[in-house]
Amino acid sequence: MNFWETITGSDLTREWKALDARAEALPNDFRAAWDEIKAHLTPYGDFTGRNLMPLLDSALGLLEESAADGLTIYQVVGDDIVGFSAALAGGEGARNYRDKWRAQLNANVAKKLNRLGG
Repeated sequence: MNFWETITGSDLTREWKALDARAEALPNDFRAAWDEIKAHLTPYGDFTGRNLMPLLDSALGLLEESAADGLTIYQVVGDDIVGFSAALAGGEGARNYRDKWRAQLNANVAKKLNRLGG
């Protein structure tokens, strides 16, 4: 990855297309679960989503191997895809970008208040 790809995000576009091409080979129920996993992992991404690529690649690999082994989607992720996605992102209560921004805003406001009051 070179500087230009990093700035424009063309490397991410290429990776997303590669993941989607791999997902097309999955059975329908696995593909539906894949779409839900992507949707539920998105809030845990940073501004670019670059930190999610390894998680998505691993999740897709798990789905591919499980489908090849003849397992059902419920044997793999259960019936709680939201919980499965949260566990992939670091467990229940994992910080997403809103939490990080909220903490940063609170810290900035506290600094301003300390300057005014002290």
